[in-house]
Amino acid sequence: MRYTQKQIDKFNRQKYIVELEKISKNLFRMFRDENVAAEDFVKKFAQLKSKFDEKEEVQLESEFHQQLKEYVFRLYRQTCLAESFTDKDFSDIREAEMSNLNRLQKLKNGTSYKKDKHKSKRQNEDWG
Repeated sequence: MRYTQKQIDKFNRQKYIVELEKISKNLFRMFRDENVAAEDFVKKFAQLKSKFDEKEEVQLESEFHQQLKEYVFRLYRQTCLAESFTDKDFSDIREAEMSNLNRLQKLKNGTSYKKDKHKSKRQNEDWG
């Protein structure tokens, strides 16, 4: 059975997005873990990024995925491509980057909780 070009494109797109989200989950896990050193972080992040770079680049339509991709590239330049990235640098950016990742997660989840048909019911409820 031959696959159509549309099916192949969809498959590649899904793989690209899954890899991008995998990077964000691993980054959050590394930022959260106090035992991760800067050297380990850089090595793991570089490994994840190289695997991501192997995927064929696709057009990202959702705002979440676009911002996540920009975030990953910015963080990679800031950490892995920096001349010296020490444990002190890593601990300095840890909290800020965790909150940035949380903000991105909220952007992703924001649409799943807010539906207009449910908002109107809640506004008209009598709390008495």
